[in-house]
Amino acid sequence: MKSRSWLLRLLIFCLSIFEFGVAALAENSSDEAPVRIVQLIQGNQFKRMYPDALTGLLESVSAQTTLNVDPDPLVIESFDDPSIFKHPFIYINYSDRQDWQLTESEKQALKRYIERGGFIFIDAGISASFLGTQNARSQGQSFAEWRVRPDLAELFKEIVPETSFRPLPRSHGLFRSFHVGLPDSSLLPDTVREFVVNEKWPQGSYSSMGLDVDGRLAVLAMPVIAMGWGRNEVGKWTRSIGFRIRESAEGLSDRLSEAYASGEPFEVTREDGRTDIIYTQNQAMASWVQEAGGDWRVFQYHYSQEISDYAHIFYTQLGVNIVVYAFTH
Repeated sequence: MKSRSWLLRLLIFCLSIFEFGVAALAENSSDEAPVRIVQLIQGNQFKRMYPDALTGLLESVSAQTTLNVDPDPLVIESFDDPSIFKHPFIYINYSDRQDWQLTESEKQALKRYIERGGFIFIDAGISASFLGTQNARSQGQSFAEWRVRPDLAELFKEIVPETSFRPLPRSHGLFRSFHVGLPDSSLLPDTVREFVVNEKWPQGSYSSMGLDVDGRLAVLAMPVIAMGWGRNEVGKWTRSIGFRIRESAEGLSDRLSEAYASGEPFEVTREDGRTDIIYTQNQAMASWVQEAGGDWRVFQYHYSQEISDYAHIFYTQLGVNIVVYAFTH
């Protein structure tokens, strides 16, 4: 009887290892074939805003950690591609899929993938409504809203109806799975340092929504971070990044409450579930905000080489943490 019980446990163990193929065993060994991440891309691969971003991130993962990952992702065009079951991580930039109305076979494939332990990261799966749906806006700005895109929320509610997206707390282990805290903030100009450290990215955290299945994080959605990964042939960052920060001054609330905005006001969800109201000017540029607590603040936009470099370092650090977390939890 004991022999049968031992054999049964051994069989279950072997099947769990084989779930995503032999590659799943190679995550910490340079002697084995590297782990390959799956990337979904539909349409023309050369008409994307960040075509080399994921490769750049995976090169950073290999350089900074002991994970043995292939820098070239396996590209698929549909979620019902059977190759997904050989790889434990799927990356999607929201705009790389033209239509998020999935076929029934795709929904069933994603359901099985999640049930078998797969991890899905949807970059730009969060985008504030005032940014619109055009790539240049929604892919060019990250805004700390704590609500996934409505079509994604509806899709995954159908795939895994027993759960729903929830905000990741600032203390979540994902934000310290490898890198802990922010890069050296002394590199930042005084004009933005306090806001970045205390409000924008406290303790190296980021606006994130997660879908937990069977006690583990199975699907992760964030505002776009791919803009912080790509380098060109000579090692320079391919995109300049600025900071949008909130500023206040004595009497500003009174003046802003009576100010005229040429654009529509938009509600955005905070991490505590309350809403701010964003007032826009000049085609989706956030100008000022009426915060849930009653205060009004103005948005200021800051650009410099130091700011851009810092943002790239942070976004790469965050991307590394996501990959490490996915392979160790």
